[in-house]
Amino acid sequence: MAGKNISSTKVVEQEIIDLALAKAIADGDIVNFRFLFLPYSPLREDSTEDIESIKYSYLLPTEEEEQSSLFQSALELVSRKDIREHIQKELHKKGPTQLSSDLLLALADNAVRHEKFTSASQAYELLRIRHRMQELFFAQGEKELEKGNILDAVRAYRIASALEYDYSAFPEPLPAVPRYHDQALILHAEYKTVWNECIGNLPIENFLKSAFNYLFLLPEHASRITNKPIEVQIPFLVELIHLIDPEWKQFVQCVNQVIPLMHDLYQELKSRAERIADGRLWEDEWDEGLNTEKYVAISEQLLGRKLNQKDWWAYLKELAYEHPPSALFVARQMIGKEQEIIIPRYNFDNPIMMQLNLPVLPTIK
Repeated sequence: MAGKNISSTKVVEQEIIDLALAKAIADGDIVNFRFLFLPYSPLREDSTEDIESIKYSYLLPTEEEEQSSLFQSALELVSRKDIREHIQKELHKKGPTQLSSDLLLALADNAVRHEKFTSASQAYELLRIRHRMQELFFAQGEKELEKGNILDAVRAYRIASALEYDYSAFPEPLPAVPRYHDQALILHAEYKTVWNECIGNLPIENFLKSAFNYLFLLPEHASRITNKPIEVQIPFLVELIHLIDPEWKQFVQCVNQVIPLMHDLYQELKSRAERIADGRLWEDEWDEGLNTEKYVAISEQLLGRKLNQKDWWAYLKELAYEHPPSALFVARQMIGKEQEIIIPRYNFDNPIMMQLNLPVLPTIK
């Protein structure tokens, strides 16, 4: 009949549903996984969204991804008869979705494999086993330490710490995440006028404690390793630094690059201190004529790029974001009454420096 609207029923093939869910599980992606069950999910037949449209192409696997063992395992799981029935029930249900515990567990384990710790943390939390999983990973770390497998121990400890949850987060609890760029500012909040008080120059026991407290999410996590012998803590910290910052060599190269400028700066500061001591320069004019621009380049070269802001904290924040452990090996240095920079500073007698391939630094005698 003319003018009559003919409605067509949307059908989402089971194969497409399986592929989309298997991809989210294999990727360890809790965000995409939960999205697939929302009221406007393209997998729902009562949704106007089309899973095969280009904007949702990221939800489906590529041919290469389909060949991976993780994907094949996930696909086998979602294709199971009882799982399929549960998924169909949830996709047709109105109201909150009850996610399959089998699928969540597989997703969480894959998220750990991919080092997507916030995703793993959320999935384990939904299963109410997150704290238990933390303890299992810490226990695994302990066993690996006893066997002398430092690298495996570091990996287990790092996973356990990364599964921490922040129950004070607003408006709802969320996975705790490292905030090295903020923690670095707290670490260097006080200007150290005595070299031995700089983090990199602290006695080995104090340095290790500061380092682990900074690199782990909570002091309680750090205390699990700081109660071990120094001979264990040192190689543990070296491996932890390499694990957290795979581009550590890049930072070491930057430190090498700034050494000539550091030498010039120290010579100039020493000369000015001597002139003040013998009365040739007034103390309140100690920085008069000092080429601060020349030495701001130390912060720039250490970071590997120039910022619009010249403030020490701006460079430290960016440096800690790109190379989190670097905050343990730098200090604030005044080069003018109103100008500070970030400069490498550490004690080369500390065996960690050599194991991290950090170069010997110039000093003021």
